[in-house]
Order: sequence, then structure tokens, then C-alpha cells
Amino acid sequence: MQPIEIDHVAIAVEDIEKAVSYYQDSLGAKVVHREKIESDGVEEVLLSVAESYIQLLTPTNETSPVAKFLAKKGEGLHHIGWRVPDCSAALEELKEKGVDVIDQKPRPGSRGTTVAFVHPKSSFGTMIELVQEMPTGH
Repeated sequence: MQPIEIDHVAIAVEDIEKAVSYYQDSLGAKVVHREKIESDGVEEVLLSVAESYIQLLTPTNETSPVAKFLAKKGEGLHHIGWRVPDCSAALEELKEKGVDVIDQKPRPGSRGTTVAFVHPKSSFGTMIELVQEMPTGH
């Protein structure tokens, strides 16, 4: 599996508006995308950093994986998104290598991407998200 680059670093936050204000006011970051992903029970905000993003995530319901993460670990690094040319091929290659995955097949992600998650126990405690962009890029 050959990643293209880091797509995003995801940070779980309790108060997304407060987090957005911090990144905008303190670091000059620009919001480039905002979306509620009902299937994952999250709201995301993407802040542009060069060709990658900081992704702020907050739960929209109590059963969201991000809500469970926040309850267990508090705010902070949730996962790292690796941009790959073919999510399905990358996922199959990892499975063939015995890597524990969360998603058995790719699924729709935010902003029209295709994604799949690798279990953090396979990657030294940090969850990895494979991200295939739309053909037009970001």
C-alpha cells in the first residue's frame, strides 16, 4: 500500500465552535468544509493546512463512536487519515497482511470520499483512516 500523503489529522472535541474559533483566531486556519455525517453520528469541520486538513470532530448523538471516545479518553487525537489512490485495493492489501481492520469494505466518507478504518491495535494505538478522494481532488 502506497499512501499519497496525509489527508487529515482528526481531533475529537466537545465544543466544535470553540475549537474552530481557537484554530481560526490563534493559528489563522481557514474552514474549507463543514458537514454532519449522520451515519457516523458526527459533525466535522475541515481546516486547510497546505494540501491536508485538520479535521475537528464532535458527536451529534450519545451513541456515536466519537462520543464514546470522548467519554473514555477525552479530547485529542482521534485518527490520522492517509490519502490512498484506491481505498479498496489498500484495504485488501492490509487485510492480506493480517492487519486488523474496522471496515471490511470501503464506505462513503465526507466530501464524497471513499474510506475504510484500520483498528488502532494494529497501528500502535492510533486509528488509521484510508481516504480515496474524488477524481477531481480536493
